[in-house]
Amino acid sequence: MTKIKDLLKLFHQQLSGFYPKEEIEAIFYRLIEYFYDIHKIDIVLNPNLKIEPTKLQDALIRLVKYEPWQYITGKTEFFGLSLSVNPAVLIPRPETEELVDWIIKENLHKEKLKILDIGTGSGAIAIGLAKNLSNANVYAVDYSEKALKIAQQNAMENKVSIHFIHQDILDDFKSDDVFDIIVSNPPYVQNSEKKLMKKNVLDYEPSSALFAPDENPLIFYDKIINLFKKNTSEKGQLYFEINEFLKDHLEKLVINKGFEKYIFKKDIFEKWRMLKIFK
Repeated sequence: MTKIKDLLKLFHQQLSGFYPKEEIEAIFYRLIEYFYDIHKIDIVLNPNLKIEPTKLQDALIRLVKYEPWQYITGKTEFFGLSLSVNPAVLIPRPETEELVDWIIKENLHKEKLKILDIGTGSGAIAIGLAKNLSNANVYAVDYSEKALKIAQQNAMENKVSIHFIHQDILDDFKSDDVFDIIVSNPPYVQNSEKKLMKKNVLDYEPSSALFAPDENPLIFYDKIINLFKKNTSEKGQLYFEINEFLKDHLEKLVINKGFEKYIFKKDIFEKWRMLKIFK
């Protein structure tokens, strides 16, 4: 048995070159809670509390190899929801929560909505919307069967009904359904940006959900905007998460597609991270 406070010191020693001090502590307490059902307040009240350290030590070995703690526990939080994750899906980001919040606030009081989430991954966006918009009928698309399996599990665990569709959005969309809202967080990172990214993202998260081809980084936006033209109602809305470095290029694409009504929005870090197009 080992004192928890001594294990925390070990985490700081081993991970000091990987994460900031505050993040190391946050990861440590999440793992303690996950593996041992011990909360931070329990440790504060009993600083000499001891545990059998094997699970935590094994997790530390994986963290030193840059594996995200979310894949170690198989769980993460998104918009107040608990979601299962594995290397088949991206780990949902805080900026995506902002996108979901924007959609909910703008559509909360509408009587009836039909929503399509493109590239659903873990199902985070679709589930967040279905959970908070009781008036919504939500559909979710992904090309990855492994991702859809996780998304279906998350929908069931969070007690929401979502229509899942297995399809590559770069192919022709096999539906004549008319939606009120389309939302997507598509692959938008360019290969040239890899040098700015952390190894825990590059080495573990699915590259197909991250990277767009350098020669055509807006390929998914182009395809989805075309779908928006064809498969949405008269007052249809399209919400995107975007690459801040491609804002100007994306604005040109929107204008070239014939849309005059659009809004770019910054996230809490003052980065251009969201786009809304509407008819």
